[in-house]
Amino acid sequence: MRYLVKAKLKAGKERPLLCAIDQQELGAGSIAGDEYLHDMAQARQLDDGTVCWVEVCFCQTPLEEERPYWEEYFDLLQIKNAHDRRRCRDLNGIEPWACCDCDCTQRLESEMEKRGPKFLPALRTASAEGKTA
Repeated sequence: MRYLVKAKLKAGKERPLLCAIDQQELGAGSIAGDEYLHDMAQARQLDDGTVCWVEVCFCQTPLEEERPYWEEYFDLLQIKNAHDRRRCRDLNGIEPWACCDCDCTQRLESEMEKRGPKFLPALRTASAEGKTA
């Protein structure tokens, strides 16, 4: 399943998050693997300072596996279904793990480009200046 995640970066977590991304350690130990790095590469900075990204998750409870990794850096404000669950090939049993390579994810990430600038450049600037992204 795909979810739209909206979160606020915790104060003082700019440098630790950037370091975890640059050293490719974000999400280390999670079954989700390098999905965290992909999510941050696609994430968008919204006008209100929050961050939004598309998350692929197969847990029964949305982001059950990922939540502890994200909550180290973010306050998760909203996690909602990103598409019609009835059409999800993984969820309806047609194709297990379909969300990994589904074109729906690519379409959603393309739509995200309209929501604001990429988060990583803003995070790099904030980290260099020592302030919140």
